[in-house]
Amino acid sequence: MDFTFSQDQIALRGIARDVFDRLAGPDRLTELEAGEVRHDPALWKAFANADLLGVALPESVGGSGRGFLDLAIVLAEVGWSVAPVPAYATMALGADTVARHGDDEQIQRLLAGVVTGDRILTAGLTEPHRSDPASPATRARRDGSGWRLDGVKDLVPAAQIADAMVVPTTTDEGEVGLFVVDARDAGVHVAPVATSGGQPHGDVTFDGASVPGRDRLRVDGDGAAAVRDLHDRALVSVCAQQIGVAERALRMAATYTGEREQFGRPIGSFQAIQQRMADAYIDVEAIRWTTWQAAWLVGEGRSVRREASIAKFWAAEAGMRVVATAQQVHGGIGIDVSYPLFRYFLWAKHNELALGSASAHLARLGSTYAAGVR
Repeated sequence: MDFTFSQDQIALRGIARDVFDRLAGPDRLTELEAGEVRHDPALWKAFANADLLGVALPESVGGSGRGFLDLAIVLAEVGWSVAPVPAYATMALGADTVARHGDDEQIQRLLAGVVTGDRILTAGLTEPHRSDPASPATRARRDGSGWRLDGVKDLVPAAQIADAMVVPTTTDEGEVGLFVVDARDAGVHVAPVATSGGQPHGDVTFDGASVPGRDRLRVDGDGAAAVRDLHDRALVSVCAQQIGVAERALRMAATYTGEREQFGRPIGSFQAIQQRMADAYIDVEAIRWTTWQAAWLVGEGRSVRREASIAKFWAAEAGMRVVATAQQVHGGIGIDVSYPLFRYFLWAKHNELALGSASAHLARLGSTYAAGVR
């Protein structure tokens, strides 16, 4: 496999980085972090105007019609700039799911606003005290031509700013279904949750939330398999963000150790620091290549249950080693909140635990090998 990016993909990465470099610098992030929600509507609109929100969405709604790998490239740039936008929630969890499982009417109605930056989507994959997202405790019962939902989804990304959310449920027929729920419905209650990196998340309670029949997504065959597929794609998306986080932290550490002097020479020339930086570089490469392999397989329509967990293990375990090294070679300034490195440590910690820790994914890998499952 050749993971060299095409010229179009390199240009896509450059466009995303340029938008964030111009509009999401440290001063702007500090300003936003003093507010209630770490979200920049102006940056989100600029993101849309650069044709980035629709990168993997159909051309029929104004998207670019690219694949999952291109979406992952954009998410890596979100991590590079720790950007205050709900790209992961909207692009990977919400819009990608609607694009794959929606009919023509649903795609047009729900995704056209995503491309223009006027609609924020998300999905609720995790539930309290329940480890298998494909066996949801959230229930959907028929109510005339529509449905009523009851249950709880916890740590839903961008829940408090989302317009709608994809919700896996168990129906009253015992099937697993995917429903698009209007976040403003009277039966939807969002409780904001503080996260390590400041990204907006919320615990969502559905208390008889009303869902029209037209907002149940089409699932061909096994609904549980569709939810597992959504979960795997979400895992790879988290890993893509972690590539950017870890790579930027390492870049900041390399710049600092090349400029900071002790005993008349840069501290980067000291053998102990060189060894730490070399180990961190290897860790970044491990995150990068396991993630790109998984993203490529997703784009090819192949199963990634093992590969997603392998990538998540490296994103979690190695990602934290990289940002810890970056902080330590900076000395005291590495934990100073007036210096931008602290954000990368906090984002890496969030990504480490999102959708399962490293040890959880080692256990998941063990179960797939024991069962002979790919």
